[in-house]
Amino acid sequence: MDFNLSEDRRMLSDTLRRYLAEQYDIETRNQAAYHAPFYAPAKYTELADLGVIGAFVSESAGGFGGEGFDITTVFEELGRALCPEPMLATLMSVRVLADLKQSTLVDEIVTGQKRPALAVFEPEAGENLCDIQATFSDGKLTGRKSVVYGAPNADLILVVAKEGDQIGLYLTEAAETVDYAMIDGGGAAEVILDDTPATCLSNDAQAALEAALDAGRLGLCAEAVGAMDVMLGMTIDYMKQRQQFGRSIAVFQALQHRVVDMAIEIEQCRSISVLAASHLGAAHSAKYVAMAKNLVGRTVVKFSEEVIQLHGGIGMTWEYPGAHYAKRLTMIDHQLGDALTQLHKVMQAA
Repeated sequence: MDFNLSEDRRMLSDTLRRYLAEQYDIETRNQAAYHAPFYAPAKYTELADLGVIGAFVSESAGGFGGEGFDITTVFEELGRALCPEPMLATLMSVRVLADLKQSTLVDEIVTGQKRPALAVFEPEAGENLCDIQATFSDGKLTGRKSVVYGAPNADLILVVAKEGDQIGLYLTEAAETVDYAMIDGGGAAEVILDDTPATCLSNDAQAALEAALDAGRLGLCAEAVGAMDVMLGMTIDYMKQRQQFGRSIAVFQALQHRVVDMAIEIEQCRSISVLAASHLGAAHSAKYVAMAKNLVGRTVVKFSEEVIQLHGGIGMTWEYPGAHYAKRLTMIDHQLGDALTQLHKVMQAA
């Protein structure tokens, strides 16, 4: 397998890296991430103009990418910059809409005219879509959705609900939301549905939804790889500057071994993300994505702890960027199913 990026993906990666480096220093990022609407609307539009959203769907669906490696290319750069823009919500939404042949909505999202959110999970339901309790009847939705990524200030909300025994996808612009910032920055909301008017996009959307969620999990894996890359570089730089016993702590062999272990962990996560990306949309795609999310989930928690230990007290301060990277990495494990949940999926697939 050729692990090098194609020319188009390399251009997208370079362009996106330059843009994020110029636009998202840590102070700008924190201001956007922790204050309503928990992202920067103007920068979201600029990212759409750069073609970031178009990379999420195929040319036939209105984009120019749509493969697993297009997703990982974008999300690795987002992870490197710790970007709070709600691209995870956009990725999952545009993927499911493309699968359901909703070309008008896809075009509006790809061009940045509309920003979507995908409301799937509920307080009482697990990861299994069959457990959801929200219902659709007579053109109205009833139920509640929790931790809906990107829902604050969204133009449209795609709601997963049941009509009879079928799991469908419904569009509403009238849902009540309770918005908040997540602990690692970025916005989410509780979505309250009380006879909320909605339009049925598909009353049999389970397969498309599962595929969209797997695309989101792959994106999270790539985001983690990018964030860990940056954190490792920050840690090495800090160790070269930090003096103890009259010398830089970077010369101590025990600490060097720990840094090497961290570098190996990053490459393991990168490799399994490449494997998952190469199978996205193919047979057994869900198994490979679950394998990647499991390994990444286990790694990011340990990795964050190691980084904070090597930094000492400074690694936990608000002013130091590493603390925000550590929080984001820890949350990545929990988003869209943690490591244990993914392990169960791998076991079931086997």
